[in-house]
Amino acid sequence: MTNEIIATDTGDARITWHRAEKARLVLAVSHGAGGGIEARDLQALARVLPEHGVSVALVEQPWRVAGKKLAPAPKTLDAGWRGIWSAVAAPGLPVISGGRSAGARVACRTAVELGARAVLALSFPLHPPGKPEKSRAAELLGSGVPTLVVQGGNDPFGKPGEFPEGPYELVEVPYGDHGFAVPKRAEITQQEAVAVITDAVVEWTGSLG
Repeated sequence: MTNEIIATDTGDARITWHRAEKARLVLAVSHGAGGGIEARDLQALARVLPEHGVSVALVEQPWRVAGKKLAPAPKTLDAGWRGIWSAVAAPGLPVISGGRSAGARVACRTAVELGARAVLALSFPLHPPGKPEKSRAAELLGSGVPTLVVQGGNDPFGKPGEFPEGPYELVEVPYGDHGFAVPKRAEITQQEAVAVITDAVVEWTGSLG
């Protein structure tokens, strides 16, 4: 594991690399608006994917590195993501653009522009909780590259059944909330829920080359 500070137009970002010995892909993946790279799904992917030939770059947006508690506007998030792209593309491998929640929206919005091989959208916030009329489906449908959505079955920002048909794959994490936490009464354990995420991403990245 190594850390790298990257200067962007919106401040310094930080990349924590988990490198594969014989990498064939890079997954650059960022956090949401309410948390950092300590999220359970991001940490699990960083542990598992390098064993399958995928280097993982956990990206902390400049606002997080600066210690701010509130995420900036979408255009500022996009600018920060553009700023780190040359670093994650430096190994010369195809790069999957990924993120959880707000980070997933950034990945979808910028994928074609940055030349991403694919998009991994974890807990895509299809709409604000309780406001399905304020849909962000256009961002997901417009990613323009192969896209995998991994969504909790009880995510208040959009349950799997609420997602429109489109050119993407969707994997449901049963009982999972927006952070993929499952209640103790669930029929699967927390460990099993996380394994649904990692297994799905391992299989999907295997199909990308």
